Amino acid sequence: MHGVLDRTVAFDPATDRTSRETRAQRDSPASPDGLGTAADALEPGRNVWKVARADRAAVLVDGAAYFAALRAALIKAEHSIHIVGWDLDSRTRLVGDSGRCEDDLPETLAAFLTELVKRRPTLRIRLLLWDYSLVFALQRELAPVYSFLWRTPEQIEICLDDVLPVGASHHQKMVIVDEAVAFTGGLDLTARRWDTCEHRLDDARRVDPSGVPYPPFHDVQAVVDGEAAAALGELVRTRWRRVACETLPRHPPARRGAPAADPWPDHVTPDFRDVAIGIARTMPRHGREQPIDEVQHLFEDMVGAAERLVYIENQFVTHVGTAERLAARLRERPALEALIVCPRSYDGWVERRVMIAGRLRFMRILETAGVADRVRVLYPESREGEAAVPVMVHAKVTIVDDDLARIGSANLCNRSMGLDSECDIVIAAGGEDGATVRAGIAALRNRLIAEHSGLAEAAIGERLDAGGSLLELIDAAASQPAATRRLLPVEDAASGIDPREAAIDAMADPIEPFDEDSPRASPPRHWNLAFVLKAGVAISAVLLLTLVWQMSPLGNTEQIVQSITAISDRPWAPFAVVALFLLAECVAFPVTILIFATIAVFGGWQGFLLAGLGALASSVVTYAVGRRLGSRPLRRVIGPRINRIRRALASRGIITVASVRLVPLAPFTFVNLVAGAVGLRFVDYIAGTALGLLPGLLVMSALGNQITALFSEPTVGGVVALVGFVALWVLMGVGLQLLIARYRPLS
Repeated sequence: MHGVLDRTVAFDPATDRTSRETRAQRDSPASPDGLGTAADALEPGRNVWKVARADRAAVLVDGAAYFAALRAALIKAEHSIHIVGWDLDSRTRLVGDSGRCEDDLPETLAAFLTELVKRRPTLRIRLLLWDYSLVFALQRELAPVYSFLWRTPEQIEICLDDVLPVGASHHQKMVIVDEAVAFTGGLDLTARRWDTCEHRLDDARRVDPSGVPYPPFHDVQAVVDGEAAAALGELVRTRWRRVACETLPRHPPARRGAPAADPWPDHVTPDFRDVAIGIARTMPRHGREQPIDEVQHLFEDMVGAAERLVYIENQFVTHVGTAERLAARLRERPALEALIVCPRSYDGWVERRVMIAGRLRFMRILETAGVADRVRVLYPESREGEAAVPVMVHAKVTIVDDDLARIGSANLCNRSMGLDSECDIVIAAGGEDGATVRAGIAALRNRLIAEHSGLAEAAIGERLDAGGSLLELIDAAASQPAATRRLLPVEDAASGIDPREAAIDAMADPIEPFDEDSPRASPPRHWNLAFVLKAGVAISAVLLLTLVWQMSPLGNTEQIVQSITAISDRPWAPFAVVALFLLAECVAFPVTILIFATIAVFGGWQGFLLAGLGALASSVVTYAVGRRLGSRPLRRVIGPRINRIRRALASRGIITVASVRLVPLAPFTFVNLVAGAVGLRFVDYIAGTALGLLPGLLVMSALGNQITALFSEPTVGGVVALVGFVALWVLMGVGLQLLIARYRPLS
């Protein structure tokens, strides 16, 4: 191994001299020839949102380092903790390298936060979580919102954020402590994230909440304080205001004469001091909000500023724009190299096809430009004896030379450029302390490469300082038989995936929302795509509902029909039907099933009147219960989004209530309780309920026995008829709403 580390590679002295002169000029606070510093590359309003100072900044490599630092900071929190994530698991163990906590607080997240607020009653903890797609349901804790609510006191609130276009996700991962310290990067507080920098093959500490071991996992998180932390806190408060329709208070100022609290984790030594921090975001076009694409511009501008080395760690590498910019810069700078570290492969059929095809296209751009020989796309492998396992790379890191270091949530893929919400920070060398910051960036880069390659940090630094080829050094190290860590080429070409097939990419890795108003594509194509997507989801839901209905106890509609038939000939039958509706509301039984059964038994217009009377009577009772309880208990169940519901009901009461009545098996009881709790006018509530129920009552009454046969003996033709039935139901409801809205203006 020493022979590899000491080996030097020939290089062009002229190129190296130019590089050294450029660095010297950048180190100067005011370069006489007009050359700017790296900090000058950050342009607020274009490639960053803003630039803020951090008194301290540190990079936490891998989950154990992050969880330990976060735990230490949270223990110091006095006023507020804001946790933002793509995913969240109440059972996450906040432990460091030892695999156990070193204090007297619980290990798991929900229990730990609960104990914090018990010890400090004035502390408020807010969790902002993406209201995720059901596609990810099997990868997550079941109903995390209720896992927290059932086990945590009122000082802890969780809000599910769904203010996004179709197909998008909230992908930011941040924790803000008293708006004085902020953590941001690629790590969520969820399962299968913890690991140490050793990435052992078999580590008894690396198990998920169910005790199941998982492979080595690499990620990076940053922690900052000062103005940068306050700016990230502002970003979180903005998101909270969008989804919860309430403004969070800022961190209260310290009392006069009292020292300001410092939640910085004591054991974390800053990698940077008094440094400029740029904050870049992605936010998709949604409603009246214009898109924000600072993340994309920052990727391209960082690559465009490279002189000697572009180092990237990223889970996904598919973005064509960055590939084209990298190819152009490699042509402009013959001494420039690029090292990209990513996963060997991916789980899941769709993800594997989309991301490997995208990675192949990324490399094809470099090959076509004739610069692929100066680029490596490698995956890290951990070895013990004859056994070897790839390390999962989840980090989102980009380091350009020793001038710019970027850490965040954004993948190098289309989604992160224009569809998902993202947040990256970038540390820029410049000003009087440029040399110090540059040394810190170089140390971080060398540390990360050493972790993956098995090389010594000093050897990496010496090679780069001498102007030699880092890629040749890594290639040679990978061939050493005794290496326990090494970087190996991904083998995408052998995957059998055709990069020319991009049909799935349009759905799984789009660069913008499925929006007919998008300026990046022709309106007709996007309108059709959005329509097809929504229609497909609706039809799939209907088919799935039919299947579940038939397989569940609810599918035995004959029992329900028989129960109502047994009382249908009695003179008090109408009162019994209404009582049955009231009883069903107490247990949140689907009102649509009762309506169907009532019409099936009593038939025609008698069934129509009885079902309508029962549904309206139960609506009045549960509305009154909600009015009596008020919004506080419901906020505990629903979360802060109840403010949005209140606002919608207040501005468009009749139409809003009617809308949520249209879909079969809509949360009837839930709507009733909320309408009462938020103080919706009773007249609007009843009118909206009647309007929403009317289409279904009319359709079921008209079809009568045909619907009974459809549910008792389902066939392919029956399923098709069901789809048409639901479509007719919805179309009638929409038409009635439009009619009411036209002749009854709403404030």
